[in-house]
Amino acid sequence: MIARVHVTLKQGVLDPQGKAIANSLKSLGFSGVSGVRQGKYIEVELAETDVEAARTAVRDMCERLLANTVIEDYTIELDG
Repeated sequence: MIARVHVTLKQGVLDPQGKAIANSLKSLGFSGVSGVRQGKYIEVELAETDVEAARTAVRDMCERLLANTVIEDYTIELDG
């Protein structure tokens, strides 16, 4: 089973890298960009076959290592 984890900064948390990307896009002529939030994408291959057990394991991974839950949110997608 493959878990896809998307980690992004929580709303209200300053995102200087996102701001830099937005400014660069505007300087390249993409005038319709009003804001950019950047994050990270992580794929985890699991031996687990039970979807709920896999979701629980990946949630624990996120809470303990993959995301800083004080300032970041995460979403989990499972394929398997």
